[in-house]
Amino acid sequence: MSEFQLYFGLGKDHILDYKNGYDHIIFVVALCALYLSREWRQILILVTAFTIGHSVTLALSTLRMISVNVELVEFLIPLTIFVTAISNLFKNENNLSNRKVHINYLFAGLFGLIHGMGFSSYLRSILTKEDNITTPLLAFNLGLEFGQLIIVAIFMTIAFVLVDLFGLNRRDWKMVISSAIAGIALVLMNENWYSID
Repeated sequence: MSEFQLYFGLGKDHILDYKNGYDHIIFVVALCALYLSREWRQILILVTAFTIGHSVTLALSTLRMISVNVELVEFLIPLTIFVTAISNLFKNENNLSNRKVHINYLFAGLFGLIHGMGFSSYLRSILTKEDNITTPLLAFNLGLEFGQLIIVAIFMTIAFVLVDLFGLNRRDWKMVISSAIAGIALVLMNENWYSID
């Protein structure tokens, strides 16, 4: 197995780790909760915005060009999930295709910056023996993206089956998914509460 394959696999497995990485999984789901598969262009822009955001801070943090407070990041990640999920509750999912720029794109990009810092602490812990981290960094990031696309594909397939095939009300789908995610995020925020001393 090549170095690229190794770190690609580590990135993919890290985001798909539903036991330890479910916070990133539910954030991706929260981002997509407003959309259906026929709105794939908006989903693509959303995923790309998140990718750009977390790629920047993943690289900067891993290369130690910026320093992050791990405890603060561990609190901010569920906060981003909570804000995204709550904002979904107040958006009209039927008007999404009429707007060229969505606030969700901004959320995805800005909150991606925070998630990238979260990914970096894991990546740095496995890069201690590497002399050159450029290839591992690229491979890990691409692995994260591949895993993220798997999450999006699974979620959008479920949405297609329930909303498009079985006729579940689109608003109800959005409300249930977003409310559940907001509740999980509140629990995570409580578990990772950050206080300024």
